[in-house]
Amino acid sequence: MTSSKAPSAKSPPKSASEKPAAVAPTVAVAPVAEPPAAPVAPRPNIIVAAPPNMPMRGGGNPMSPRPPMGRPNMPPSFAVRSPGRPGFNEPQSGPPRPPAAKIELKAGDHVVYPTHGVGTVQGIEIIEAAGMEMHMIVVTFEENRMTLRVPVNKVPTAGLRKLFTQKEFEAAIDTLKGRARIKRTMWSRRAQEYEAKINSGDPIQIAEVVRDLQRNAGQPDQSFSERQIYEQALERLAAEYAAIEKIDKLTASDQLVAFAKAS
Repeated sequence: MTSSKAPSAKSPPKSASEKPAAVAPTVAVAPVAEPPAAPVAPRPNIIVAAPPNMPMRGGGNPMSPRPPMGRPNMPPSFAVRSPGRPGFNEPQSGPPRPPAAKIELKAGDHVVYPTHGVGTVQGIEIIEAAGMEMHMIVVTFEENRMTLRVPVNKVPTAGLRKLFTQKEFEAAIDTLKGRARIKRTMWSRRAQEYEAKINSGDPIQIAEVVRDLQRNAGQPDQSFSERQIYEQALERLAAEYAAIEKIDKLTASDQLVAFAKAS
């Protein structure tokens, strides 16, 4: 008995004309080129227009250097210059000031200090300060119960002076007899001027305050500050007048008021 084997299934032979299946080629994709960036334009300079009546510096160029302040064709004030050249700020040569007159004072003399009135010299004290000796004139004011010490070398500049003579004080009396000159300004400004005259220590200026305020003295419409300034001026003037005439202060005050009313 013959056994038959089934033929194995085999793939048919490939013919020479057959070719393997073609593999799809890989296509390289080129990157998309970005559009070139637009060039950045430079930021424009901000120019502030000048007022129509103001000329621009440098012939219209806003970046030209700024001309110096002040008057034209003049060098700046802070420049260092030598004498004899244009623009040098030379000191004004005015008439020399006369030297202050020396005042000879002794104990018991009556003197006037501008802001305190009439006082009495007690003598000279020597005070040591920083290893130096200072000579001080001691002046007392009985009404204020105050003692003032003024350096001897500062007496002319401090305003300390002797009493007016009778002949010199006549100018203050003539001022009292004159016509009042009241400015048409606010009372606050006039009050400052009156106080400055009182603190000057000049009898003539103090007499002007008494003369101008005498018209309303004792009147109901007189303000408190006006009455206060009037009494201060009259008291300061009467103190010196009493020391000159060697009378009491109340009598001197009555006489000065009579002079002011006579006008």
